[in-house]
Amino acid sequence: MPLKAFVIAAGLSASLALAATPEEQGLQIAQETKQRDLGWGDMQAEMKMILRNQQGEESIRDIRMQSLEVENDGDKSLTVFDNPKDVKGTAFLSFSHPLEADEQWLYLPALKRVKRIASNNKSGPFMGSEFAYEDLTSFEVEKYSYKYLQDESLNGVDTFVVEQYPVDKDSGYTRRVVWTDKAEYRIQKVEFYDRKNALLKTLTFSGYQQYLDKFWRPDSMNMVNHQTGKSTELKWSNYQFRTGLSEADFNQNSLKRAR
Repeated sequence: MPLKAFVIAAGLSASLALAATPEEQGLQIAQETKQRDLGWGDMQAEMKMILRNQQGEESIRDIRMQSLEVENDGDKSLTVFDNPKDVKGTAFLSFSHPLEADEQWLYLPALKRVKRIASNNKSGPFMGSEFAYEDLTSFEVEKYSYKYLQDESLNGVDTFVVEQYPVDKDSGYTRRVVWTDKAEYRIQKVEFYDRKNALLKTLTFSGYQQYLDKFWRPDSMNMVNHQTGKSTELKWSNYQFRTGLSEADFNQNSLKRAR
């Protein structure tokens, strides 16, 4: 671990030790995770979505994504499907909010209409993948309450393990367990527990790269559904930051233009 990272991690570990409760410790870790990822402005990237069924058979979708950081609010994002032909032109717009319900819309080119995703349908699968609509919003500290569980070594990486409890009553999860590395506060793994508190899915992050000397992004995110045996992998490439996107690039008209 670089000396600077070690000093920062040691300093926060000391402050965590002084925190009165596991709930306060968990909140501090979440706040630090968010704080370290502020200031990137806007981002564009390409993605391959690989759907795997129980037998391991794959189908691949080519996707473009762009995001905008919004001051004092959650991020805005636009996701556009380019291939294969049956999903080409499908576009997904998401406005994340710390306290209010997230707003999400899906444009279906075959129907030539924009469909709003209802708040009580956020736990539904996104485009047949193992990611739910609620998994596609930005991380906002206020969306959860927290409980620090323990420190743990994960694949040789020192991590904090924290339980997160969704505030939103329409969430499909009772809780998430999150492994965050101590050195850089990058999320390494998330376990999702369903409304019956049974393990539903596990999301793992790998191949982190640093951009603009500050912001970490993974090359791969793999979501495994333990109840169905299916999985969805997102392979990211060509990250670009501060490309000049504005709020005008993220509205319902931009959904229909996104070809």
